[in-house]
Amino acid sequence: MEIGMIGLGKMGLNLVKNLLDQQVDVTAFDLSVTARSVAQSNGARTADNLAKLVAQLTRPRLIWIMVPAGKPTDTTINQLEKLLDADDIVIDGGNSFYQDSIRHGKQLATAKIHFFDVGTSGGMAGARHNGNFMIGGPKEIFPRIEPLFKKIAAQNGYLYTGPSGSGHYLKMVHNGIEYGMMQAIGEGFEILQKSPYAYDNAAVAQVWNHGSVIRSWLMELAQQQFAHDPQLSQIKGVMHSSGEGAWTSEEAIRLHVAAPVISAALMMRYRSEEVDTLNGKVVAALRNGFGGHAVEKNQ
Repeated sequence: MEIGMIGLGKMGLNLVKNLLDQQVDVTAFDLSVTARSVAQSNGARTADNLAKLVAQLTRPRLIWIMVPAGKPTDTTINQLEKLLDADDIVIDGGNSFYQDSIRHGKQLATAKIHFFDVGTSGGMAGARHNGNFMIGGPKEIFPRIEPLFKKIAAQNGYLYTGPSGSGHYLKMVHNGIEYGMMQAIGEGFEILQKSPYAYDNAAVAQVWNHGSVIRSWLMELAQQQFAHDPQLSQIKGVMHSSGEGAWTSEEAIRLHVAAPVISAALMMRYRSEEVDTLNGKVVAALRNGFGGHAVEKNQ
């Protein structure tokens, strides 16, 4: 089995390593020469432009895009439409807006190119081993790519979700839930900080993660971050947002669904850009822990 990977950032490069571990032949492209060099050192073939990447793949081709949502994804798909042939397959594994994925599916269908929108979860660790994937696209073509997900996903860690747009829609809601969960964890530790007791945050996260109702990977990440920096004093409590929480809240409004937890978590992220709190530090640290997202350091 072979695949072309476009985009060698934190997630894309780990996916390449995962694929190579599973004996999938990978040809990779990124604008960064350094990123291509790292992929090559791990066993992937590389190309320095999209045309060369496409030329190296056997027809029918399978190409996975892992670039930022919006214009970068649009530009990549527009270029691929001109380079690929009928019956080739394109996967968008980034965090694209589901309406964009519906549009991309229709666009490529005019050239008889099959498009799948894949919500990718599990952070950098999941991309490297045992990922989680929510897969939208043409049902009749899905069996052709299912063996790929059997190789790189966790057990029961992938789901065919329906037509184009459904994979990224599910990932959008997943991320909205994630916002609420991280916000609750951050608020809890801020209450502990202001309590009359001198709690060891790392020890608290550890005990909560062993047998309690709120045990989770996020709590494990909290323990790791507190063990490294007990009060998270090295970072600012600025909680950046990728946009998916906003999309989820907007969709809830459109559907007249009450989603106060997700919406409030989004508002707290915006507030964190102005006020530094332990709540913000916890969420910023958790995002860094699972996704490698940037944190703002205190000077």
